[in-house]
Amino acid sequence: MSFRVSAFYKFVPFADPEAIRADIAARFEALGIRGTVLVAGEGLNGTIAAEGNALDEAMSFLRALPGCSTLEHKESHAATMPFWRLKVRLKQEIVTMGVPGTDPNDLVGTYVDPQDWNALITDPETVLIDTRNDYEYGIGTFEGAIDPNTATFREFPHWFRDFRAKLEAEGRKPKVAMFCTGGIRCEKATSFVKSEGLDEVFHLKGGILKYLETVPEAESKWQGECFVFDQRVSVGHGLEIGDYELCHGCKRPVSEAERRDPRYEEGICCPACHATLTEEQRARFAERQKQVELARKRGEPHIGRKKSEPSDRTTKATGDA
Repeated sequence: MSFRVSAFYKFVPFADPEAIRADIAARFEALGIRGTVLVAGEGLNGTIAAEGNALDEAMSFLRALPGCSTLEHKESHAATMPFWRLKVRLKQEIVTMGVPGTDPNDLVGTYVDPQDWNALITDPETVLIDTRNDYEYGIGTFEGAIDPNTATFREFPHWFRDFRAKLEAEGRKPKVAMFCTGGIRCEKATSFVKSEGLDEVFHLKGGILKYLETVPEAESKWQGECFVFDQRVSVGHGLEIGDYELCHGCKRPVSEAERRDPRYEEGICCPACHATLTEEQRARFAERQKQVELARKRGEPHIGRKKSEPSDRTTKATGDA
């Protein structure tokens, strides 16, 4: 059995985003779709999964929404269902940067196709910036990429203003190339950067996922794996599932070496969060892991977090896809 996974986004003004959210939820429930979809006045963003033709029907439904006829998606596959349930949520932004007025439909950088990306980023006049968060950069990035060391996308504008000031102090005005997982963060990032007065601003069309899907590994400038916001955790070239697992304590990717660390406890914590968990959190995660193991012994899937528990990084970060 193979599940089809679709990552998509579209910046489009919705007059009634709550009505759009309700329509998507109803249709996707009927189709048996799982995953996360974020809806806001500026558009929609999500990653969903299904078996067979259900995904085609879901994408056709989305493209029938007002202004969404040109919506594109990146498709990959997973051996098991990568989501516990369906979540369709109303948000202020489909990817949260926190700079009012940033609209990629009005101002955006130049799109660069994956097959042309290597030439751009190997140009010595290009500054290459990874717009993703620190834990994503840590498991894989492009050769020579700058790490803004941000914990959330909200920190990017402040970081870039400081970075631009350093460039100006050095008398430099290089070309700026940016990339992210699926392209959505770069839409806003390039819009913001151009509004700050930079002219030569570029971003990878389709994001890392489209690059890994279409560029042969022998020609690739990508190093490591790419974090994805579902139970696959990471993918590599050809969008093959990677070697990372997810820490259920802090929701960060955990490598094979980290899983051998004595501070790693499956389902509870990893070296990054071992010393930060409260006793209440540790007990709660331990009970959850116990239920996971019991379900595993019965040959049943565990349904994941209860609705009363805090939302996980997968939900928060879907807007970064």
